[in-house]
Amino acid sequence: MNWNEVVVEVAFDITNAFSDALMNAGALSITVEDADLGTPAEQPLFDEPGADSNEYAWKRSRVIALLPADANAGAVLKKAAEECKLTEVPEFILREVPDEDWVRVTQSQFDPIHIGEKIWIVPSWHEIPDQSGIVLELDPGLAFGTGSHPTTRLCLEWLEKNVKKEQTLLDYGCGSGILAIAAIKLGASNVTGVDIDPQSIITSNENAERNHCSFSCHLPDEFPSFEPDRQYDIVVANILAGPLKTLTKTLTERIRKNGSLVLSGILEEQANDVIEAYAPYINLTVWKSHEGWVALSGQLNRL
Repeated sequence: MNWNEVVVEVAFDITNAFSDALMNAGALSITVEDADLGTPAEQPLFDEPGADSNEYAWKRSRVIALLPADANAGAVLKKAAEECKLTEVPEFILREVPDEDWVRVTQSQFDPIHIGEKIWIVPSWHEIPDQSGIVLELDPGLAFGTGSHPTTRLCLEWLEKNVKKEQTLLDYGCGSGILAIAAIKLGASNVTGVDIDPQSIITSNENAERNHCSFSCHLPDEFPSFEPDRQYDIVVANILAGPLKTLTKTLTERIRKNGSLVLSGILEEQANDVIEAYAPYINLTVWKSHEGWVALSGQLNRL
């Protein structure tokens, strides 16, 4: 069975509404990317909470809708445009998508990832390249964190170099649970994860079980009541600059004396703003950068 792809460009501020309208009109799936992807005008962010939408955000979006082969692309777009109250139907490109063994194709795109000196992230369908390494078995899924993104890599490298036996750790924005699981395998104990996405809580627990370890996961609303006075040797948050700047007190209150804070999800040009936001609580510096992203770290010296 073949399908068709309809490719259309729309203004950033109607991206979500137009995507929903396409689904309502019969699209099977939607992919959204920066309309300037691959050009010098490409921007890194789509919709970061807490950030100025005019800073670093996409100006226009490329929306790609997958349609059944017998669907009338023009009619689908017309219906979506009417739902969004657009004055005209956007121009579009129609492409045929041949049938594939999509499981095989998807699996072929994810090979084991080697990070630092001894960490390996290995999909379940691959053989383990190095039995002597620290192996995290993770498959691509609905929650962020497979080790391929520079910020995840930076955090894993920091953990590998700094986690000590029996240290406690808070992973705020745990996603797939990759950092929490790595910390446990590196020797940490009493690890806690927090994420705003309920799917991430499910995925973190599943990945922990797959890796023969466990840690407690909570939504942010639940977390304050979970051992409210508990502090950790290490607090790590791989989110984005905007949310990190709103979480200064939340994160620093959870660091015990002489404990460490590690932040990533931060572009190089955003580092100083984040450092300044945390300055009243902790002295952060750039620990390392990779492909335009940075990890910040610092040690909390309480009185």
